[in-house]
Amino acid sequence: MGSKPSSFTEEQLEALQVCTFFTRKEILRLHGRYRELAPHLVPLDYTSKPDVRVPLRLITSMPELKENPFRERIVEAFSEDGDGNLSFNDFVDLFSALCETSPRELKTIHAFKIYDFNRDDFICPEDLEKTLTTLTKGELTASEVRLACTKAVEEADLDGDRKLSFSDFENMISKAPDFLSNFHIRI
Repeated sequence: MGSKPSSFTEEQLEALQVCTFFTRKEILRLHGRYRELAPHLVPLDYTSKPDVRVPLRLITSMPELKENPFRERIVEAFSEDGDGNLSFNDFVDLFSALCETSPRELKTIHAFKIYDFNRDDFICPEDLEKTLTTLTKGELTASEVRLACTKAVEEADLDGDRKLSFSDFENMISKAPDFLSNFHIRI
């Protein structure tokens, strides 16, 4: 009997398996989901390593993301081009880092990137204000947001520089038992 043609070479699939928390079958399913977003753009055959990027607006329309208030920041954090357009590797990285089996350390790295709105490698009060406003959907007044952010920085800022470094953020997240259960996406 003939075998079904593959979208990837054996080497490509092995590399994706080594670099992710997915099985071969899950990677192929992810490719199907990626292709569904832009069938006119994404080829079936990836053996020639096409340089394709699906636009941010299509990625954020996925059911797994479209209700998430951080959907654009999530996608931008995984976008190699920085504009939110995702290659297939970026797409797989996003789902791998946010899958249920991804370790806390990896999730913490990506959470930090998502909440670092100004991309200065710190979570400053302005980043926290955007985060809190996004989370509460604007239901708090500006002074309530500032007060909550000031208190959060006071509590989490270990070196007193009035912004959160990655180690400050990591320490803060380590005290949040529900972080792992809330920071994932199912495919």
